[in-house]
Amino acid sequence: MKDNQNQNNEPAPADELDEQRDALTVAQRQINVLRDKLRHLDKSLAAATQNNSRLVATLEAAKTEIVRLKSALERDGETPFSFATITDVHKAQRPRPGVSNAAMVQESVDIVQSGRKLRVAVSPLVDMDQLGPGQEVLLNESLTVIAALGFERSGELVTIKEMLDGHRILVVGRADEERVVKLSGALLSERLRVGDAVSIDARSGYALEKIPRSEVENLILEEVPDISYEDIGGLGPQIDQIRDAVELPFLHPDLYREHGLKAPKGILLYGPPGCGKTLIAKAVANSLAAKAIERSGTDTRSYFLNIKGPELLDKYVGETERHIRLIFARAREKASDGSPVVVFFDEMDSLFRTRGTGVSSDVETTIVPQLLSEIDGVEKLENVIVIGASNREDMIDPAILRPGRLDVKIKIHRPDAEAAADIFTKYLTTNLPIHAEDLAEHGQDRKATIEAMIQRTVEEMYSTDKSNEYLEVTYASGDTEMLYFKDFNSGAVIQNVVDRAKKNAIKDLLTSRQKGLRIEHLLRAVVDEFREHEDLPNTTNPDDWARISGKKGERITYIRTIVQGKAGQEAGKSIETMPNTGQYL
Repeated sequence: MKDNQNQNNEPAPADELDEQRDALTVAQRQINVLRDKLRHLDKSLAAATQNNSRLVATLEAAKTEIVRLKSALERDGETPFSFATITDVHKAQRPRPGVSNAAMVQESVDIVQSGRKLRVAVSPLVDMDQLGPGQEVLLNESLTVIAALGFERSGELVTIKEMLDGHRILVVGRADEERVVKLSGALLSERLRVGDAVSIDARSGYALEKIPRSEVENLILEEVPDISYEDIGGLGPQIDQIRDAVELPFLHPDLYREHGLKAPKGILLYGPPGCGKTLIAKAVANSLAAKAIERSGTDTRSYFLNIKGPELLDKYVGETERHIRLIFARAREKASDGSPVVVFFDEMDSLFRTRGTGVSSDVETTIVPQLLSEIDGVEKLENVIVIGASNREDMIDPAILRPGRLDVKIKIHRPDAEAAADIFTKYLTTNLPIHAEDLAEHGQDRKATIEAMIQRTVEEMYSTDKSNEYLEVTYASGDTEMLYFKDFNSGAVIQNVVDRAKKNAIKDLLTSRQKGLRIEHLLRAVVDEFREHEDLPNTTNPDDWARISGKKGERITYIRTIVQGKAGQEAGKSIETMPNTGQYL
């Protein structure tokens, strides 16, 4: 009994062994976890040690750099400083064995100072990206660049003769001296062309700045006119001639080549002053641009180079010829992309007179050949049309007027009654304020009222009664002829008449509070306009006066001015002789 109880109280050997095995397994697992943690700590410690080493190295490098910059700053701040001009910039690069050593491949710049060309170091405080050729810099006593300045604002003025490449140009200076210069950083992004004026530094050989030349730019107005053929009245036949001469070759070049035809190189518009020569030239440029857009489908612009003839003349020998070369170089540049270019010479007789007619000088002997060489020289004028305007075509050199140069010659006549009515329609439109009484006379029809006003005004201007007598001319044969105001009418006179009438309407509105244009305003304006011109005809040289006024035919030897006494003046006749030239009608 007692033995059985002792056997029950003792643990079984197998169970104890299992427990010990389980405890051992748990202990091994814990050991493995601790080993993993130890390995991770070892890695972290190694990484921290490496980072600390890098940080120490970085701090040492920063300390060294700070010391270097401090010493450089102290050294660079020592005055005096000297100026120099950069000719080239060298960024840092690797040395090439046998070609350059470490000292030669550091950041440096080539400079010109007092005629010497040097390669110098650049202070670490200066950004190399801010340095460029042609730029001025400051140097310390050790010839180190310590500051970047701007570009020189003064220099020798030269003219670009040829663009060599993107970095060099051929220029002409004093005494026609030619030299090749480089473009400074400021000019690399500038749009340069032949004929532009630039300033150069002769010592460094750099072009520094583009200089606008007012005496040249004022001669060439590149505006695109907004005048169309519809804005011109009374010149229908002349406009048709212009279109045949200019637009057909431009719009149908293939047909012209097929038929062996060449486009005309130039057009001469001649006739009395104030009759629309300049207007036609402007309308040509506008029309060519419109036709070019229709043909190509792109927004092609035209150029109208308006050359102010008298201002082109220069007292210095060769300057006028240079201006002419510049004008045609500009025209070729504009036309190189297919854009139509009109070169318009106003008052052509002032520039290109017949050679040998000079009194105190004979500059025409070089100016005329210069134009001839530009028109039909070696360099062809593609998409360029030359238009000349003059009221003294007899004074232009015959070599310019021959076929092959100014091929088409169009005379702009003084307007007759029908043409005058057409011109009036350009200035008297239905949107103008019209007086109520005038509207009532024509059933409130504004168009009919304007037409009646125009008809009545034209009848007054073109009447041949005694009140409109203007001049009595005597021909070389002894015959006499009475000329009336209608014989000296022009588009400019008609515009003046309309402007006077509008001013009269405004004055009546301010005084009598009656608004609107009336026929009386137009008739009064006609009288005032004619009265202004009664004393203006020049009679000192009748033959020259007749040529300018458009009176052709038999030579006039004598002119008698008729003063009719309008607007309350006392009637009478007198012979007016003015000592000076005066205003020509």
